[in-house]
Amino acid sequence: MNLLIMGPAGSGKGTMSAQIVKDFDITHVSTGDMFRDAISKQTPVGLEAKSFIDQGKLVPDSVTDRMVKERISQDDCLKGYLLDGYPRNLGQANALDEITKEINRPIDLVINLVVDYEQLVSRITGRRICKECGAIYHIDNNPPKVESVCDICGGELYQRSDDTEEKLAVRYQEYKNLTEPVIDYYREKGLVHDVNASQDAEAVMNDIRIILEAV
Repeated sequence: MNLLIMGPAGSGKGTMSAQIVKDFDITHVSTGDMFRDAISKQTPVGLEAKSFIDQGKLVPDSVTDRMVKERISQDDCLKGYLLDGYPRNLGQANALDEITKEINRPIDLVINLVVDYEQLVSRITGRRICKECGAIYHIDNNPPKVESVCDICGGELYQRSDDTEEKLAVRYQEYKNLTEPVIDYYREKGLVHDVNASQDAEAVMNDIRIILEAV
C-alpha cells in the first residue's frame, strides 16, 4: 500500500504518519528525513542537494524528484510507503507519476487532513517542543506537568521561531496556492479521502484506519 498524506501545517501529518506506519507496517518517507539521509550517505543526488543548501538556496524540484525516486526505490519500500511532505506542487505531482510508473510502485490512496484555519492557529501557536528529546506538547491540549519542563526527560520546552500566527499565515497561503491544486489533481483520479482532522488524534486515526482497512 503506497500512500500520500497531505494537509496544512498543524494538521497533524507527523502524528498520523507515525501511527499509520506502525499499524500498517509500511515505510515513512518524510522529505526532511529523506534529505538528511541522502546527504549523510553522500549519494550523488544528496551531494547535489547539499550544494544548494550550503549556498542558502532552495533545492530545485528536479533534484528533490530524483531524491524521492532514489528513496522509494529502496527495498524497505517494497511493502509500501507513506510519503509525507511531497509532492508540494503540480510539477512534483507530475514527476511522481512518472517515477511511480517507472519503478512500478503507484500511489494507491491520498489521505487529506482537513482542519479549520482558526484551529490551525491555536495548534501552532500553542505548540511547545523539548530541546533535549523533541517531545511535543501544547499549552492547552497537552500541557506538561510542570510549565516549560518536559515530562519525559526534564528538558526545557521552547516555541519554534516559525510557530507564530504571522509565519503560519505565510505557510498556509503557500499551501493554498501550491499544494491544494495537487489535492485536486489526485481527487480527479479518485484517490483522495478527506479526513476531519479537527477531532482529537485518536478519532482522526480511527477514521484513517477505516479508510485504509477498506483498501
